[in-house]
Amino acid sequence: MSSPPLPAARPATARLAALVLGLCWFTVLVDGLDLFSYGAVLPAVLADESFGLDAATAGEIGSLTTFGMLLGALTSGIITDRVGRRTILLAGVVVFSLASAGCALAPGAAAFGAARFVAGFGLGGLLPTAITTVLEFAPPGRKNITVTLLMTAHQAGGALAGVLAMSVVEALGWRAVFWLGALPLVLVVPVLWVLLPESITFLLAKGRTEQAQRLATRYGVPLEAYAPVAAEGDSERTGLRGLFAPGLRKVTVLFWIGSFFGLVLVYGVSTWLPTMMRAAGYELGSAVSFLVVINIGGIVGMLVAGRLADRIGARTVAVAWFLLTAAAVGLLFLRMPLLLTYLVVFLAGAWLFSAQTLVYAAVGTTYPARSRATAVGWAAGIGRWGAVAGPWVGGLLIASGASRWGFVMFAVAGLIGAAVIAAARTRGPAAPAPAAERGAGVTA
Repeated sequence: MSSPPLPAARPATARLAALVLGLCWFTVLVDGLDLFSYGAVLPAVLADESFGLDAATAGEIGSLTTFGMLLGALTSGIITDRVGRRTILLAGVVVFSLASAGCALAPGAAAFGAARFVAGFGLGGLLPTAITTVLEFAPPGRKNITVTLLMTAHQAGGALAGVLAMSVVEALGWRAVFWLGALPLVLVVPVLWVLLPESITFLLAKGRTEQAQRLATRYGVPLEAYAPVAAEGDSERTGLRGLFAPGLRKVTVLFWIGSFFGLVLVYGVSTWLPTMMRAAGYELGSAVSFLVVINIGGIVGMLVAGRLADRIGARTVAVAWFLLTAAAVGLLFLRMPLLLTYLVVFLAGAWLFSAQTLVYAAVGTTYPARSRATAVGWAAGIGRWGAVAGPWVGGLLIASGASRWGFVMFAVAGLIGAAVIAAARTRGPAAPAPAAERGAGVTA
């Protein structure tokens, strides 16, 4: 699989952007493959009596993975804004690849759970760093479509995990899937080491002008295209302190809340959709197929959302997408003809997954380069609590026999997400976008 080429005004910057997007797209693909491989092989792991994993412990391990991702997202952003984007991307791939090998070698549930926690830490740090990196290389007018193109890799990785689980587990056993998850250590890391450049915007923000100039010369791009611009009255705060600079404090908290409800939707609906659809009266086969349809809609929606956001702004489209998600998910409470239901599920996927992605895009184009990775990482990390809360609350409703009311709960989550992202407007001396972002049509 490869990422689509990016059109742009300057061929040199477009070529460099396409190279970085392609490399990051593949890292996010293997990120998604590793993340979803656990759920894909879980039935086989539970059926392996010699391993001794029961359903309750399997759920705890899933939570450990999510908690590892939360910690990885929170810490990686701060470190990335200090040491660079390239280093953390490489480290993320190394960590989750080694952890995948640990899963393959695990003698029992305790070691397996520890390895999944470490894998989650690496996965959690990789995604926000990849988003930050492609944003800083994207040509003017292509910031948001670049991020949404990148995120199609995550769902493609999830689909690939299912294919591998079906084709590999029966022939070679469930451990073979985790050995495949370790292959990026020898296949991906060397390629990234050779081909992936450090962010020129990051280097300039850190005052490493000579290194930035060497990279610009190497790739034949104008250095000024990546130069960060200081805002009038903007402080030199970096990392986490930079998220609470004047003009950004309220916006930071609102983005965190929006990310929380976005991931409540993504993980809650993804986890419980087949169960809720069965409760609504659909046959088992149809209920499972809805999960395929919603993910196909998600990939299509990413491409539409990115192009639209480059015209009218990521924040504006995110608000609209949250509202449309609420409407589509709320409609599923009603029993409709099967074809119409498939259409509504497809549209729900088109809006649901890209709404959360546009929150990341809006965050990335709101903060200055010196705190951008921290901003994206913390938005992703705080949002991970939503990834825990969505499936948990949905499970409570299902256990109480109120499965269909899950649609109402998730619709309300969409409305809240729309409200808080609509309120996330910068006021005062908030930092403007770098020079590479001016003229991009981005209004975060």
